[in-house]
Amino acid sequence: MGLLSNKNTNGAEDLAFDFHFPTSKRALLIFTRNPELGRCKTRLAKVIGDENALAVYTVLLKHTAAITRPVDADKFVYYSEKIHTNDIWDDAVFRKKLQRGDDLGARMENAFTEIFASGYNEVVIIGSDMYDLRTPDLQNAFLQLEKHDVVIGPAEDGGYYLLGMKCLEQKVFSNKNWGTNSVLKATLHDLKNDLVFKLPLRNDIDVYEDLRDIEVFQPYLNQIINTTA
Repeated sequence: MGLLSNKNTNGAEDLAFDFHFPTSKRALLIFTRNPELGRCKTRLAKVIGDENALAVYTVLLKHTAAITRPVDADKFVYYSEKIHTNDIWDDAVFRKKLQRGDDLGARMENAFTEIFASGYNEVVIIGSDMYDLRTPDLQNAFLQLEKHDVVIGPAEDGGYYLLGMKCLEQKVFSNKNWGTNSVLKATLHDLKNDLVFKLPLRNDIDVYEDLRDIEVFQPYLNQIINTTA
């Protein structure tokens, strides 16, 4: 899936970021894994090594920060482990929070619940491993959310890279085998009575085959000759 799934811990450092007044009816949530050696892109690391996997993920984080910055919405970065200041997420642009919950579904549900309770009525969530995602895709997601109940971005691995809602749809966050190719199908089944807009199919970066033909990642793949994920 395009959305992340690392276990998180709570911390007092996020409290300073919790109190704010919405400046928009729209909120963009970005789920991110803390970029630490040996703890990100582990499937990819089995092929290209921990250091190269971290470098790849750093490229993905910078790309995500760049494409989300211009979006007309209040932006929230949800860290997997610990909030960082003075990182690539500009504190003046991105509000910072921690993911909370035992699995990806619970963490997304908690994030949506928190943001809806803050006064937003159009909320979109993405992960941080989609190199082919662009600013117009995000702008279109919000545009379509004005006319639909739910917007979803199908991923090639059977999950989804984006989910947008105008109210909390709790059913989509439970009874899922997160990280498997059944998630999108099960989610769309849950939403069968809702007006759903599907964005174009995209591919997230999880394994070697996902990035071997993308130019920006070639410096981290030069040592790879014949391998599979």
